[in-house]
Amino acid sequence: MRYHPTEVVSADELEAIHHASLRVLAEIGMDFLDADAREILRAAGASVEAGSQRVRFDPEMVTEIIRTAPSSFTLHARNPAHHVRLGDDWVAFGTVGSPPNVADLDRGRRIGNREDYQNLLRLSQMLNAVHFLAGYPVEPVDIHHGVRHLYATFDALTLMDKPIHAYSLGRQRNIDTLEMARIARGIDAEQLDREPSIFTVVNSSSPLRLDTPMLQGIMEFAAHNQIVCITPFTLSGAMAPVTLAGALAEQNAEALAGMVLTQAVRPGAPVIYGGFTSNVDMQSGAPAFGTPEYMRTAMIGGQLARRYGVPYRSSNVCAANALDAQAAYESVFSLWGAIMGGVNLLMHGTGWMEGGLHASYEKTILDAELLGMVAAFLDPVVVDEDSLAFSAMEEVGPGGHFFGAEHTQSRYRTAFHKPMLSDWRNYETWEEAGSPELPAKANRIWKALLAAYEPPPMDAGIREELEAFVARRVAEGGVPTDY
Repeated sequence: MRYHPTEVVSADELEAIHHASLRVLAEIGMDFLDADAREILRAAGASVEAGSQRVRFDPEMVTEIIRTAPSSFTLHARNPAHHVRLGDDWVAFGTVGSPPNVADLDRGRRIGNREDYQNLLRLSQMLNAVHFLAGYPVEPVDIHHGVRHLYATFDALTLMDKPIHAYSLGRQRNIDTLEMARIARGIDAEQLDREPSIFTVVNSSSPLRLDTPMLQGIMEFAAHNQIVCITPFTLSGAMAPVTLAGALAEQNAEALAGMVLTQAVRPGAPVIYGGFTSNVDMQSGAPAFGTPEYMRTAMIGGQLARRYGVPYRSSNVCAANALDAQAAYESVFSLWGAIMGGVNLLMHGTGWMEGGLHASYEKTILDAELLGMVAAFLDPVVVDEDSLAFSAMEEVGPGGHFFGAEHTQSRYRTAFHKPMLSDWRNYETWEEAGSPELPAKANRIWKALLAAYEPPPMDAGIREELEAFVARRVAEGGVPTDY
């Protein structure tokens, strides 16, 4: 990130949001639905109401405990070439995560399944614009949910060699995925505890509640020094106040409460401040994304994360149902809000559609195009004797052109960003080529990428150990069905 993030609100206004959040935590409090979490917070100085799930926080306790949260850290992949640095000025792009449905131009919209899940993993491995797996690119619904995390994590660790995500859906699932990440990297438990190798997103059940599976995820991951991204799901007008300031105050209160728990479990545990405040359509109640409200809260969320000195998460999202202009412009707005908000961890970078209800193969390619443009935008502008090109201007002189100049000829192949999708031909040439439009071109590209895919190498012994772990845990029944 080579540009200063946009400061949407003044320093005084930012402090007003901060103090409003502390007042919410002190006077209203939050419900923590797990007794172990409540006990950890009580021992750390929070006030736990007897016979209740309500926890209240002294403002000084909050600000003091979160001081130990690190400003940056590395998320380790099984392939060291794909480690990503999170925090400070580093930016990383992830896949879409968690849609229950999937779609493409050939077969339309359908329920998520393992075949499509695996194909989207393969695309994510092939696309350079994708730096990490941000959750299941589509939910493999055809795998029983008691063992889904085992098969899905195995696929993620074998079909990709980029950093991965695990869902906080109860303690046992966290324990399983931590062990699989350890096996895949070929390291021991002590090294895993030193090197964050997997991350989880914890969504509060807004307003002002954290449920048992999410709290168990915080406690397990923080205890093992793995990354927890606290992300309140604060939709203004529905699960948060209709005013942006009020929604942000609630978002901030919920994020701070989660951050406190991570540091109470293990001071210095890596934690990310997540912003996901948007608005709803007040006529239908449907979530809206890529809106002016979303852009502003994305940027203010970054201001809040920087105030606390922790990395910031935002998302590339839209509410479009088809790969049309709406899908593109809402994603551009979301991306711009995230980038100018100083995002470090960009979730849902490729493929998100329909407010997160389906993943699209073609949108995956469109988003990869957008992320590639963002990456090119973040490249530095080189200013030196060679790039100032006096010799080229001297060679061409007044009234000439630069196409044939040596300066151009030696650089033209790499001088500019080369898009995958944009068509820069003139109208006549484009028409002669059959008037191709973007969705069909994206369709051809994802198919070509899948045809060219080769799985990343994995040591045979490590793969056997992973397979044996999955087989044993499946034989044991996976996770009980009460979650």
